[in-house]
This record gives sequence, structure tokens and C-alpha cells, in this order.
Amino acid sequence: MENIIECIDLTHYYGKRMIYENLSFSVPRGRILGLLGKNGTGKTTTINILSGYLKPRSGKCLIFGQEIQKMDPVLRQNIGLLIEGHVQYQFMNIEQIEKFYASFYPRWKKEAYYELMNKLKVAPGQRISRMSCGQRSQVALGLILAQDPELLVLDDFSLGLDPGYRRLFVDYLREYALSENKTVFLTSHIIQDMERLIDDCIMMDYGSILIQQPVRQLLDTIRCYTATVPEGFELQPEEGLYHPSVRKNKLEVFSFLPAEDMEAKLKEKQVPFNDLKADKLNLEDAFIGLTGKY
Repeated sequence: MENIIECIDLTHYYGKRMIYENLSFSVPRGRILGLLGKNGTGKTTTINILSGYLKPRSGKCLIFGQEIQKMDPVLRQNIGLLIEGHVQYQFMNIEQIEKFYASFYPRWKKEAYYELMNKLKVAPGQRISRMSCGQRSQVALGLILAQDPELLVLDDFSLGLDPGYRRLFVDYLREYALSENKTVFLTSHIIQDMERLIDDCIMMDYGSILIQQPVRQLLDTIRCYTATVPEGFELQPEEGLYHPSVRKNKLEVFSFLPAEDMEAKLKEKQVPFNDLKADKLNLEDAFIGLTGKY
């Protein structure tokens, strides 16, 4: 499958602080990939590298097979970019801003813009300056969809939207991307939205990628294991055992191991346990289990 994005051994520092080192990942055509990570793990840094606004200390970022820093401007029109969810020219209304942007894009599809505005119940003459933060971010997204780019790069795409409008937009974006065979790379702090939307996920830890795989595969294999242990017992983390903790006499540990392998692992480590249970997780719980609560 053709890769639209291919990042190879990205390394970046801010001053002496390392953000990540030798970071590599790819995004195939037609897939929706979500980048998940705690604050400070490098999500916005990655977005800025993908957009060409930031040059990494070392490594390559290829989009459509070209280095983003040297990309042909004509090819760059195939990238739709949203950063922080806002639009400029707030003195315009939604009709004026659509006509203004249309003049810059030869493949402009205004119906994609107005369909989203209608779903969000934004009045045609409503001025941008009088909109809420969430409405302005969706105007920006509508303008990006109308550009008809092959790749959408969206940073915190649901910023400011209430739960109902977030659900509406997530479903709309997924249907749009699937029907038009678009490739999407996005971030969001609201992981429930990501679970409904994305095909694949990357979970960032400090300095590296922790997990990169299809969401369904992740949720089919990750488990939260609980067991009863003596009060005061401690289980140390190791490869395959994520963030074990004991509260009173309740052991909790996250793992991709099947139940029988987890039971064998605990016996091998001579853990005095009873009542071992395995629970499936949603994406938010999986993220917290794999990256830690703090």
C-alpha cells in the first residue's frame, strides 16, 4: 500500500531538551491515523514538522514522496492543514470567506463547505467574529474540506465543540474520508472522538513511539488484569507488563498477554495472587493503561 506520509528517524530538540529521537512512522493512502500522547510528548512538534513549519534536527519527512521542506508548491496544494482550529479574517461572514478562499484553489468544492455549515446550523450571513470558538474551528475545517486535498493534517480538530457537535463532525469526517479516499493525520485531546474516527493510532511516550497499530487490533488484544494480592505487595514493571499498581490488596496491570500467559507470568514471578480477571478496554482506558495515569 502506498504511503502518503513517511517519516524516517526524526530527531528534534528544543534547546537541550530532547523531544524525541529516531522517530519513524508511515501513513498509507486512505487511512485515518490518530496521534495520541500526553502534553509534552511531541504531538504539536510532529504536526509542525509535517506542515513544513519546523525543520527537525535530523531525519526526513516525506509526503507524496517529496521532502516537505523542499516540496513543489503545486503538490503542496494537496495538503489541507488545520492548526489550533481558527480562521483569520473574522470581519467576514461564512459566505464571504468561502468566496475568498475559493479563488486560491483550482479544485474547490464549495458543496463540501456548505454541507458542513448546514449540519452545524451556521447561518449564511453569520460573521466569523460573532461565532463561538467551536464554530470558528468548524468553519476552518469546512474550508479545508472544500480545498479537496488528498491529505488532511488536523491538530486538535474538535477544539471548542460541545459533545453533540463533536459526534456530528466526527461521523461526517469519517464518512467524507472513506467516500473520497482521503488520508487523514490528526490529534485530539478527546480520545472518545478518536475511537469513533481513526483506523490506526500512534501512542507517543516521552521520546519515542510506544504503540503503532490498527485501533481494532489494539483493543482486541490489550487487557486490564486485576487480581487479589497480599496488602503491601509490589509488582515491578517489565517488558509486557505496563504500569502495575497495588491499591490495598488489589493488583492492576495492563498487558497484551493472553490470560493463560499472564497467569503463567505471575506464577513465574512468584506473585501470590487469587481471582485473576481480564477486562477489555476502550481506547481512552488503553491509552491511560499504556502511558500511565501521571
